[in-house]
Amino acid sequence: MNSYGTLFKITLYGESHQEAIGVVVDGMPAGININEELIAQDIEKRKPKDIGTTPRKEVDHVHILSGVFNGFSTGSPIHLMIKNENIKSSDYSHLKKQPRPGHADFVSQVKYQGFQDYRGGGRFSGRLTAALVAAGSLAKMILPFKFSNKLLQVGTLKDMNRLDEYLQDIVEKGDSVGGIVEVRVSNMIVGLGEPFFHKLDAEIGKMMLSIPAVKGVSIGDGFDGIELLGSEFNDVMTNQEGKTLTNHSGGTSGGLSNGNDLVIKVFVKPTSSIQKEQQTFDFEKGEVDALKIGGRHDACIARRIGIVLENTVAIVLADLYLINKAYQK
Repeated sequence: MNSYGTLFKITLYGESHQEAIGVVVDGMPAGININEELIAQDIEKRKPKDIGTTPRKEVDHVHILSGVFNGFSTGSPIHLMIKNENIKSSDYSHLKKQPRPGHADFVSQVKYQGFQDYRGGGRFSGRLTAALVAAGSLAKMILPFKFSNKLLQVGTLKDMNRLDEYLQDIVEKGDSVGGIVEVRVSNMIVGLGEPFFHKLDAEIGKMMLSIPAVKGVSIGDGFDGIELLGSEFNDVMTNQEGKTLTNHSGGTSGGLSNGNDLVIKVFVKPTSSIQKEQQTFDFEKGEVDALKIGGRHDACIARRIGIVLENTVAIVLADLYLINKAYQK
């Protein structure tokens, strides 16, 4: 539904063009120094600034409405709220009769019998990931790990030094393009994960695929491992802490963290909402007709989704970290 986690639990609320979006974080231990500057820095990384990102500019100030007193967590639920201030709902009225190809417009119309908020994609909008970033910032505050992310590929481009030039051409064509992002977590410990159905790999996959536009997740080498033999893929241990010579398995063994870097690669599909005219079904006319979507959209979501993926992994790890500590003697 709209909540995730056992001991570190988040509940996500809001829609793209409602008054606000936000998240309630339950299970934050008391006495944690709440670094609001870290939250602001992570939110800033998500904002559109570069070629290929949406013209929609939001202030995205995170309001902490509960659970923090004198700069420290109190142990009660922390409510993080972000106002939606730059909305143009009229841009989306025509999509009720002509749903966007590749988008959730049609399926949400059927599932919710027309009562869904369709403006800006509503509940299915990437706008909600701002709240996930804020929750992930809190998660990082209780974890001893180091997080990073980087863009590996955009469309056919692997040289990120040419990214602006490549995306400018996509924007001028009114189209969009996908990308592959790597998230890496260092200083990991051994044993995070709860087999059978709450393995570390499984939880990461579930959370990554919950993010709008994510269509593929791999741990370590992932599908690239198809070309390796077992003797090549196996990560040989080099010391009693479990460090390995290679890291083909991406920091997990049997669904548990093995102490090596956690390496996750995520495929983010091309944005569904493009400026280029498309042919798709018109429910009022009862036939396929031309569609001009309009509105303000990213030509490449992958360009600014890195911090979203990174902080969502932090949410997963925070939950499993607290569970692991609860089981320790």
